[in-house]
Amino acid sequence: MATPPPPAHAMKRNYRCVPSLQQFYSGGPFAVSSDGAFIACACGDEVKLVRSSDASVRATLAGDSEAVTALALGPGDRLLFSATHSRLIRVWDLASLKCIRSWKGHDGPVMGMACHSSGGLLATAGADKKVLVWDVDGGFCTHFFKGHKGVVTSIMFHSDPNRLLLFSGSDDASVRIWDLETKKCIAVMEKHFSAVVNIWDACNYSFKMTVPTYEMVEAICIIQSDSNLSTCLGSKKSQIGKSKSNGSLRVHFLTVGERGVVRIWSSEGAVCIFEQQSSDVTLSSDKDDSRRGFISAILLPSDQGLLCVTADQQFLFYQPIKDVEGTFQLNLYKRLVGYNEEILDMKFLGEEEKYLAVATNLEQVRVYDLQSMSCSYVLAGHTEIVVCLDTCVSRGMTLVVTGSKDNTVKLWDAERRCCIGTGRGHMGAVGAVWSFEDVLEDADQEVELKTKAVVAAHDKDINSLAISPNDGLVCSGSEDHTACIWRLPDLVSLVVLKGHKRGIWSVEFSPVEQCVLTSSGDRTVKIWAISDGSCLKTFEGHPSSVLRASFLSRGTQFVSCGGDGLLKLWTIKSNECIATYDQHEGKVWALAVGKKTEMLATGGTDAVVNLWHDCTAEDKQEAFRKEEEAILRGQELENAVSDSDYTRAIQLAFELRRPHRLFDLFSQLCRKVDSEDLIEKVLIGLGKEELRVLLEYVREWNTKPKLCHVAQFVLFRILKIFPPTEIMEIKGIGELLEGLIPYSQRHFSRIDRLVRSTFLLDYVLTRMSVIDPQSEPLQEKKESSFSRNQGQINSMPAEIGRNDQTQLISSAAEENLSLKKRKSSKSKKGSEKKAKYVLFGAA
Repeated sequence: MATPPPPAHAMKRNYRCVPSLQQFYSGGPFAVSSDGAFIACACGDEVKLVRSSDASVRATLAGDSEAVTALALGPGDRLLFSATHSRLIRVWDLASLKCIRSWKGHDGPVMGMACHSSGGLLATAGADKKVLVWDVDGGFCTHFFKGHKGVVTSIMFHSDPNRLLLFSGSDDASVRIWDLETKKCIAVMEKHFSAVVNIWDACNYSFKMTVPTYEMVEAICIIQSDSNLSTCLGSKKSQIGKSKSNGSLRVHFLTVGERGVVRIWSSEGAVCIFEQQSSDVTLSSDKDDSRRGFISAILLPSDQGLLCVTADQQFLFYQPIKDVEGTFQLNLYKRLVGYNEEILDMKFLGEEEKYLAVATNLEQVRVYDLQSMSCSYVLAGHTEIVVCLDTCVSRGMTLVVTGSKDNTVKLWDAERRCCIGTGRGHMGAVGAVWSFEDVLEDADQEVELKTKAVVAAHDKDINSLAISPNDGLVCSGSEDHTACIWRLPDLVSLVVLKGHKRGIWSVEFSPVEQCVLTSSGDRTVKIWAISDGSCLKTFEGHPSSVLRASFLSRGTQFVSCGGDGLLKLWTIKSNECIATYDQHEGKVWALAVGKKTEMLATGGTDAVVNLWHDCTAEDKQEAFRKEEEAILRGQELENAVSDSDYTRAIQLAFELRRPHRLFDLFSQLCRKVDSEDLIEKVLIGLGKEELRVLLEYVREWNTKPKLCHVAQFVLFRILKIFPPTEIMEIKGIGELLEGLIPYSQRHFSRIDRLVRSTFLLDYVLTRMSVIDPQSEPLQEKKESSFSRNQGQINSMPAEIGRNDQTQLISSAAEENLSLKKRKSSKSKKGSEKKAKYVLFGAA
């Protein structure tokens, strides 16, 4: 049964980060898997494998610091081939994500690659005007073709695997066909002199016709007759077929290019039978034409539709459909953005907060579906970069308001995806905006927003604005180190908040209290009283400027982010930072908090958007589950100890991470008669990770004199059972041995000194008779004892010096005197003492 989400006002203890939008495509080559499940994309010097379902990065293949120039997937998507500006060709095993082979062969960068359907041959096209064919398994060149007069930009094998033909295209406006069996060029096609599409006969390589496109064509895709796209085009094809027939084979193909529209053509009559009415490419105001239109297109496998790639790193997925009138259309059902540039601001959109509006270093605002992370639509209208935005729901309308460097404010209807109002009057870039409530509900066209009040609020730029929950106040934060609270709608100044030492980056009203939250470049966050402008609390902890701060949990907590790339969670009552997260590599400019779910979204200079989900309840439930499981396993451990099942008991002690209990178990094993067999049985059942943990415990035990005997007992058994080669494979074994050797040497030195000191005692006790039969007279005992001591001294080895002999004589005299005193005692304790001496002597 699913756990219901906690209420929004519940105290947060932890958030879980889900990287949702990140850079995965920087332009250039890409390759689509055979099932369309993932796309291999060039991203700088790396290759990223991206899931086409949600744009999440499945894996990253490290590069060689040079940009990727060509990519190709092998049959079955088992191997990936990549090439960079360094001319290095690499073969990647996608199962292990490792480079299994690499080589160089071209004198210039590789501009294109194609893998034969058999998987055994790889063809490469180079900027050195050469075409090479390689043996994939051996990495050696099998074919070397020359003939092009320019850079070879494209290459492909014949679709029929039985026909070993290779096609190459160059910027010398020619296409060459190479026979791999004869290793010769069998045809040259030279008819390209303008923006046209030429159709050739693939059997005799003769020229058939020219189709003028009136645009620079970037990609052509042949539409197979049995595809879904061909089926949807049925009515249009029949119309063309009836109009003209010359007996030749009719071919349908689509083209994409600089205009950013998809057009479908028929070779019969050389006419366009479909053209998109409007472009889905988000054209920028940049006059550079290289950033406009489509740069590539490919028909996806299994009738998944059409994939078009734009010049601004977007993947557009189209599906052919027929509308209610039976008209053929291409429906854009998914848009994956490969690069978002710097994230400047973002907000959750809609009552259910299923969408996220994001402002980047572009003139448009992109709206993302949080479930699929697909860009649902784009709000375009500003002529300069959009630097801030806000959202609200008013009178059943979902509104978005944006501010741009073009000095205007625009109000958008998110449902109709159009601009319904524009505000002009700012003399500089609009750096902060707020949500509008008075909106014309039935505005069919864009209207001018009227200014209600104007005031010179600050001496420097205003970085942030916030509206109070009752819409009666507005707070402004500025670079002049102050924040001001104004009364709406006439903008009358009420109080000035002074105390920050640097500019204020964000301001926000508390949802329940009469206070304001501000974040500043002085690395602090402050809470101010609205009544008198006094500072109530100051929070310190960020090592850099705090760029955003926002309330959580009905004003009892807040989150902050800054130039250090950190996100911090604070509890206001205790002034405590209870969690710090580091998931960004640069400044975090944008912070969005969901009003309903209190889900967080952060973005910044690293072009990454992270979504944060409250996992406090999940963590609490998981901790309770682990505690309950630990109690059950603990009881199981005690049962195993009671049953003398040491193997199971030690295994459970490892799983529960109880080193003290583990020490007790090994101590009990030390005292067992058959301890060697038991300890061997226990240790053999341990894995390498458990063995590493055991050695860590042994290292700690070995540092304490009271525990070292058990540590040495376990260590001896480990070194005896496991071979050195297996021990050296343990992770971190070097550090463990460095901690074990010094203390082990110290323990052995102490034992050695103790053993050597007992040699003399053994010798003396062997030569001396300290216990005599009780029936002997005291005098005889004295003489006997004295004679034995004298004999012992006389029979000492020559190595013992005179001083040692003197000490022994003195010791013998003292022993005789103590013996005399003991014999003079007639108490009952005499027998007990003698028994003790007998035992001591035996020992």
